[in-house]
Amino acid sequence: MSYDRYLAICNPLYYSVIMDYKLCIYLVVGCWSLGFVLTLIPIFLIKTLWFCGPNVIDHFFCDLGPLLELSCSDVSIVKYEVLSLSGLLTIIPFLFIVVTYVYIFVTIMKITCITGRQKTFSTCSSHLTVVCAYYGTLFAIYVVPRRGYSTTVNKVLSLMYTVITPLFNPIIYGLRNQEIKMAMQNYLCAQNMWWK
Repeated sequence: MSYDRYLAICNPLYYSVIMDYKLCIYLVVGCWSLGFVLTLIPIFLIKTLWFCGPNVIDHFFCDLGPLLELSCSDVSIVKYEVLSLSGLLTIIPFLFIVVTYVYIFVTIMKITCITGRQKTFSTCSSHLTVVCAYYGTLFAIYVVPRRGYSTTVNKVLSLMYTVITPLFNPIIYGLRNQEIKMAMQNYLCAQNMWWK
């Protein structure tokens, strides 16, 4: 998304030439393949662990931290490997997004018309909101080393990036649509009249 916004705002004349169907396919296949292959490494390491205690994971889903707590063997190798991979998989894309948005903001600041500047910035604000919510929780859960690990905090943060973040885009883009705004206003007015 950030690269798409970068091309659309910073290089609008080259957008259709660069962002063609083939590049979109390469980007999607590359992201999915890299994510799939790099998650196989921890899976193979987890297969070597011994689990001799309880078999109930204290979480909403089978997350890595609560799963490693159930192991009776030394999990330090798995933790270091996951820390290095998760750092790599979150920091590099995050830095890429930051760099593209720095270029976008520089380009926006060069726009002389205030309404054009506001309109251009509003197209990026929804994506930035989702990126901050998503990467903030990912850094807090997987990248930042923890002292005094709290399963409750981990559950809340996991809920944030698995449920709430995917709901942001439909809500944000829906509220920017004029027809949906009018329908919401009509609905709220009808509800308000019904209560009176």
